[in-house]
This record gives sequence, C-alpha cells and structure tokens, in this order.
Amino acid sequence: MSNNIGDPGHGHSPAAWTAVVIMLVAVALGTLFYFLDIPALVWASAGLLVVGAIVGWVMSRAGYGVNGSKYVAKEH
Repeated sequence: MSNNIGDPGHGHSPAAWTAVVIMLVAVALGTLFYFLDIPALVWASAGLLVVGAIVGWVMSRAGYGVNGSKYVAKEH
C-alpha cells in the first residue's frame, strides 16, 4: 500500500523553533508565577505567549518558515 499523501512537514524551521521556545518559556514562567501568586507576572507571561506566536508568524513571512526562501531543509 503506497502513501499518496506527501509529507506535509512538521514545522522544522527556524520560525517554528523560535516561536515554540518563546512560548514554552512563557508557559513555564506563567506556571511559576501562578504558583508564587504574582498575578501581574502571570499576565505578562500570557503576553509573552502572544509575542511568541507573532514572532513565529513574522519570521515565517520573512522567509524562515518551512517553504520560505531562506529555509534550507536538513537531509535525514
């Protein structure tokens, strides 16, 4: 049985990695600040989460996404 659906990719690009790392840090800090009961920093972490998504989108539009002009796929 052959797979007629091509590999859609899984976001292994500088844009995706940067966005995920920023958002992971935001969630970790938000969890810490929630535990420490510092509401202002919890909300700041939520803002950082949004910033991570925006950074990923901007980098993707700048050519660093999977199909971008500045992205070079690594051989497996």
